[in-house]
Amino acid sequence: MYHNEREVGRAILAFLEAEKKKPNGLKREDIFFTSKLASNVSYEATRRSIKESIRVSGLGYIDLFLIHAPYGGKAKRLECWRAIEDAIADNEVRTGGVSNYGVKHLQELLASNPRVRPAVNQIEVHPFNTRTEITSFCQANGIVVQAYAPLARAYRMNHPTIVSLSKKYGCTPAQLLVRWSLQHGYVPLPKSVKKERIISNAQVGGFEIDEADMKTMDGLDEYLVTGKQTYVLSLYI
Repeated sequence: MYHNEREVGRAILAFLEAEKKKPNGLKREDIFFTSKLASNVSYEATRRSIKESIRVSGLGYIDLFLIHAPYGGKAKRLECWRAIEDAIADNEVRTGGVSNYGVKHLQELLASNPRVRPAVNQIEVHPFNTRTEITSFCQANGIVVQAYAPLARAYRMNHPTIVSLSKKYGCTPAQLLVRWSLQHGYVPLPKSVKKERIISNAQVGGFEIDEADMKTMDGLDEYLVTGKQTYVLSLYI
């Protein structure tokens, strides 16, 4: 989807080569590599896309392969999911998931009695866009919510509530937002190009947001969609 598989693959392989020199160095199975289907064209195109992703990355297999969005209508969505199931059967992919799926799309997929149930739904989730209907459905059906843009792309870092609570818990606003996702049971995917912020965003184990403050943060919802493209999930047919 993002045309960076070659670079990511090379970086991982270079890292793993260096790890071979260590007594307990990491191996390929210790790295979780995710890629996405860019467009729901057909079963055959999806299988080709998966094989090409594996070839270009050089990593041998994909740990998680996602359908990027519910494009194309019901028949195409289910056709592409069948391709992922077959890729899993052929050991090309370890786990299948979806992205930007609304409740109706998840219901549609589950109602088709798939051989493999979606393990993940990757959607934009943060206190300013809680997507409660979708997240509740996912959690009730054993689907992991991967929260992309969990920091709301820094659009609300200076919000009075976020600033106040980050001071209360002695953390950065970004750490507060990551912790909010974790306490809801989501898998947040914070993004940064700065090494120090990547490290900081992972240091969220030293505090816990209390229940009252979690509810306060939940109440910040304003359906803030921060992506370059707005996916109006309920309008996909």
